[in-house]
Amino acid sequence: MSGPVFSADFRRDLDLLFAWRRDVRHFQPAPLPVGAMEELLELACHGPSVGNAQPWRFVRVQSSERRETLARAADACKQAAGQAYAAERGAIYAGLKPHGLREAPEIVAVFCDETAETGHGLGRATMPETLCWSVIAAIQTLWLAARARGIGLGWVSLIEPAAVNTMLSVPPDWRFVALLCLGYPETESLTPELVRHGWQAPLPPSRTRFVR
Repeated sequence: MSGPVFSADFRRDLDLLFAWRRDVRHFQPAPLPVGAMEELLELACHGPSVGNAQPWRFVRVQSSERRETLARAADACKQAAGQAYAAERGAIYAGLKPHGLREAPEIVAVFCDETAETGHGLGRATMPETLCWSVIAAIQTLWLAARARGIGLGWVSLIEPAAVNTMLSVPPDWRFVALLCLGYPETESLTPELVRHGWQAPLPPSRTRFVR
């Protein structure tokens, strides 16, 4: 059986999808369609994983109390981190919105089960960190699948990893990887938010590509 043949139109659409993958911070309050999150999480599991270990663990946060606890923790981390910036950079930082934990209709915490026996250790004997990288690949798969459906995703990283396990009452040996906010974006822009705010411009290709 031969594999699928993708048309030039599909490839152009795929390139456009990559370009429009944005880290969203501002969400509409409208809920996602029934079954949308289940579909996205199922698609995320098509991401590659070392030794087919499938170490990802997705936790949907539906408790309003836990959501607010996460939001307050992220706010505190942003305030603490802001002390490292001064002058103009500090002013830009103060104006950045770190998360949409209070507005996004869906919150998903993603963990890596580093004790999982699935995969039987194949492919990670010399690079055990590939287990966590597999989880990141699943997140990217989820991100693109969401964007293709007009759903925005924001990755919250300003939060203490160990505290998240306690807040969500998950096993302590699950390694926290990401806290994701999902929902329909309040506004759309091809330009990343951090670029629009003057935080960091895209690097030219010459800065990121090398030949040896």
